[in-house]
Amino acid sequence: MTVTLILIALMMAAFVGWLLRQSIAVRPWVADSGQRPASIPAAFTASRVGLVAFLAVVVSVFALTVSAYLMRMEMGADWRPVPLPGLLWANSAALVLASLALQLAWRAAARGQARRLRQALAAGGGFTLAFLIGQLLAWQRLEAAGYYLAANPANAFFYLLTALHGAHLLGGLVAWGRVLARLGGGADATSLRAGVELCALYWHFLLLVWALLFGLLLAT
Repeated sequence: MTVTLILIALMMAAFVGWLLRQSIAVRPWVADSGQRPASIPAAFTASRVGLVAFLAVVVSVFALTVSAYLMRMEMGADWRPVPLPGLLWANSAALVLASLALQLAWRAAARGQARRLRQALAAGGGFTLAFLIGQLLAWQRLEAAGYYLAANPANAFFYLLTALHGAHLLGGLVAWGRVLARLGGGADATSLRAGVELCALYWHFLLLVWALLFGLLLAT
């Protein structure tokens, strides 16, 4: 259990470090405008700092949940692992494509390419919805096979971990929808760069979280 938690902490730290490097690498002429003390780099905007702070909280939530999962698994013989539906592999592929689409949207926004931005945003949202629908279908298949929520602790944790991850994706779709609505309302693609950037980073983060959760479920 300790090794697993250390691995999770290291991977999350690597992601946050990458996020910070992305912010630091932003050129002053594409950074958000506004007055700030000269000692603070232009790339450290309130939105980026807020995202980092929020992700730190999310990391804590998932780390605590995974810790509880591992501790409960070691507590008794009543733990019966859940057979993972093969559909989860297709769902994982959909989330990878969603993350890639948001990355392309970020690039399109930085270049002022409104058409490509709209297409990439639509693809990112579509693949995300496909992932969420696929997760619901996986739940239905497990329930149809008799793996109910209250039947076993392993079942309960499977539903909890996947629901927690799905809830964070739904929250991300709210921000995604606001960006798409602004684009549909005639906003310039370049002016949406900051919002698209935060969405892309958030999707990359949730993809990493899902990779860790899926790996944990496969291993245990």
